Amino acid sequence: MRVGVVREIKAQENRVALTPAGAERLVAAGNEVWVETQAGVGSLLPDEAYVHAGARIAPNAAEVWKNCEMVLKVKEPLASEWPHIRAGQTLFTYFHLAADRALTEAMVKTKANCFAYETLEVGRSLPLLTPMSEVAGRMAIQAGAQWLERSRGGSGILLGGVPGVDRAHVLVLGGGVVGTQAARMACGLGADVTMMDVNLDRLRYLDEVMPKNCRLLYSTPIALRELLPWADLVIGAVLIPGAAAPKLIRREDLKLMKNGSVIVDVAVDQGGCIETCKPTTHAEPTFVIDGVIHYCVANMPGAVPRTSTFALNNATLPYSLELARLGAARAIQENAPLRTAANVIAGEITYSAVAETFGMKFTPALEAAARLR
Repeated sequence: MRVGVVREIKAQENRVALTPAGAERLVAAGNEVWVETQAGVGSLLPDEAYVHAGARIAPNAAEVWKNCEMVLKVKEPLASEWPHIRAGQTLFTYFHLAADRALTEAMVKTKANCFAYETLEVGRSLPLLTPMSEVAGRMAIQAGAQWLERSRGGSGILLGGVPGVDRAHVLVLGGGVVGTQAARMACGLGADVTMMDVNLDRLRYLDEVMPKNCRLLYSTPIALRELLPWADLVIGAVLIPGAAAPKLIRREDLKLMKNGSVIVDVAVDQGGCIETCKPTTHAEPTFVIDGVIHYCVANMPGAVPRTSTFALNNATLPYSLELARLGAARAIQENAPLRTAANVIAGEITYSAVAETFGMKFTPALEAAARLR
């Protein structure tokens, strides 16, 4: 199969979907790999490294889209890329379709085969979402600490405090990968941390493994509202695989929070778990509502592309190899994890949470695959 890699065009997105080591593996498996020139430069991966790995350098993205049967990306296709996508072509990337009706409708219209990293399941885990969740969770605390600084409009509190001065209070909503990594980072910096979740088994597990300066609470709307006046930094880290994130903090709840407090909504890719959330970029990462700073960058790991690119490739490469070997139809029929990654196949929505979000027709992936030639 001819596999292509295009340079990411989302604002301040410096990751690349394939490393030279990954390109070498795909070539060794009998595939032809096309890489848009300078696609890896943001991750300090020059064209020469891809050439040495056996890849072909394409002069522009249009050549990759036109000539390749499968295209690997990091972020969802932007509107300027939609016209390049054709029927029968396979895309493998983060889509987060439930947060974007226009993107969903566009992918349906192309009749391409869209496999989403974020919904691929193995057992009850999401192995292609996990590495970026780890990065984003850790970055959320770094970002929150910076925006708490008075020079950036924050309340001027140090996360860990100093002897004789109170520490910052950090509230983490969600006990999954993002929340756990964020809480660990905050605890390591000496903050006073509270995590909230609705899964009692997860809370019991976290109670055993988290540092002593992390408290675990069962999440209810009342309990959350009681904690908002206490919190200096709130991390939104709630995920429902493939579906829009639930809104845990409403607009009216912001009046309970301190002026200069900070919200980092890591769930922004899935619509955000704070009602006032809207996607921002690394160039303009924040906005203020009712005195509360909102940090809602939709591609946080893009700020540390060297780490993120390699972490992502370590996870995605085995599935990229299988998708290239089998093709879309056989991948759905023979590979259970890739079947769960199938979101739109030949014009049909094949992930139920996406269809439910927009009230659109759902078709089981196996049924849609049976109609592929």
